[in-house]
Amino acid sequence: MLVLPCACACAEDDSAIPMEIPIVVVKYFPVKGEMIDISVTGDWGASLQETRGKTERQTQELIAALEEGSRYHAYKNPEAKQSLKYHLLNVFEFHEPTPVCPKKLGEKVPVTDYNAIMNKIDIQKWVEERGVKEVWIWGYHGGKLVLWESNMASQFGDISNSNRDQKDLPVLKNTYTVYHYNYQRGTSEACEDHIHQIECVLSHIDCLDKPPPDKWDELLFWGKFVGSDKSHKIVHPGCGWAHYPPNGEHDYDWANPRFVETDIEDWKPDGSGQKQRINSERWQKNSLKWFVYWMQSIPGAANGLQLHGKPLRNWWIFMGDFDNSMTKKMRLCAPGRECAYVRGVNLRVWPDGQPPASRVGNPARQPGPVHAVDFDGLYHLLQSPASLSWSSNARAVWCPAGGG
Repeated sequence: MLVLPCACACAEDDSAIPMEIPIVVVKYFPVKGEMIDISVTGDWGASLQETRGKTERQTQELIAALEEGSRYHAYKNPEAKQSLKYHLLNVFEFHEPTPVCPKKLGEKVPVTDYNAIMNKIDIQKWVEERGVKEVWIWGYHGGKLVLWESNMASQFGDISNSNRDQKDLPVLKNTYTVYHYNYQRGTSEACEDHIHQIECVLSHIDCLDKPPPDKWDELLFWGKFVGSDKSHKIVHPGCGWAHYPPNGEHDYDWANPRFVETDIEDWKPDGSGQKQRINSERWQKNSLKWFVYWMQSIPGAANGLQLHGKPLRNWWIFMGDFDNSMTKKMRLCAPGRECAYVRGVNLRVWPDGQPPASRVGNPARQPGPVHAVDFDGLYHLLQSPASLSWSSNARAVWCPAGGG
């Protein structure tokens, strides 16, 4: 097999898409007759029927938003493929208060007993036998208990928007994440739980939760993608984060009419993306639409991005295939590798570095310096010319860039 160095802007498919996310839903409806008991929930006393219907509707709306959000640049590419696919395997409905832990000294209200909930639904069976990756809890807040918007149980530690107590959930062979929603609120607030979990995971992958304050601008996620300083305020409008769109000036500033120049729709790690002038009208001043728009700006499938010659992965692998990504110690960028000629894949080369008007035809076979290749329909300039020669059984190029 003939091998030559090459730095193509293409990353190996680390996981087939869409990545499957089986979920189970757990609902706590403390009832008094046919009504939710507001003395228990603190702020919700609608009928059981209305509350059940609301959680059913919001569950489907949330699934739709998350799947749509995993389509890279779908707001301008209708052919974009989704990276995540959710499957609802089961719904548990309990007509009783949410279980809580005994109050500790200094606590005003008790903390939700997540171990009790997981044991009640036999979480080990669902995670280890049925492949469940997420548990969605519909409950209440109302000043009656403490809940965590997201909470992870994993052999790799608790990477979540919680206090990261590694004993508050049963840790099993496979990772699962628990999201705890408040049915007094809307679908947007439920989706925000997921946005914060994405931020937690990508931040961990980027800097192992130890961001250097003096090198914040160098962080791929917070510094370059989000465009924030260490206080999480936007200092050079990139893609923003949950609370701060690119034009945001304070938390939850989703309806700010101020215009800014941002590269959110053409973000590139080196800052060379095309900027455009936008304000909150771009997401119709709607927080849920902002969350979907933001997710669609996350480097996804076939993003074609690179940093210092290293291709960016499909970042959704860290949400859809967490255990595999952690086992392989993946990072947001894939390490560059060599290109090897193998049989069976389209290859064309252009010694002058410019693709012809038509890509139809036989591969060029003349020896000499090569400046560009067309790998399976994607045009890539090489960082430096490579000397090319042909063997009788080698007619294509393979550019792996993932793993490790």
